[in-house]
Amino acid sequence: MWFLFALLSALFAALTSILAKIGIEGVNSNLATAIRTVVVVVMSWGMVFLTNTQSGITEISKKSWIFLILSGLATGASWLCYYRALQVGEASKVVPIDKLSVVITLILAFVFLHEQFTVKSLIGCLLIGVGTLFMVL
Repeated sequence: MWFLFALLSALFAALTSILAKIGIEGVNSNLATAIRTVVVVVMSWGMVFLTNTQSGITEISKKSWIFLILSGLATGASWLCYYRALQVGEASKVVPIDKLSVVITLILAFVFLHEQFTVKSLIGCLLIGVGTLFMVL
């Protein structure tokens, strides 16, 4: 099931890039990010109430709160940079560079989460890196 959700995530991320590139024309990138964020907030809270999971908010630990807030700040910074890059650059070049986050995530997961780096994941990282260079040069 996780694989299906991961594929759907990739599909929606691709749609996000194309829709954003079209929608951001003539709009300040920070304002566009704020509008997108409001939509995401409404949609997220809608899912919480739709699934009746709002009572779980009182059970979240202090550590989880801290890391969820830090993750939110990182997401916000990512979105602001991404929208600015989309506004001034071509989507076909911005998106591959943005996807270098896969390589960076694998490295950070190895360093901080002590996840295994396999030959397969190392080759994948190298291919993503080389592929990104080919796409943007």
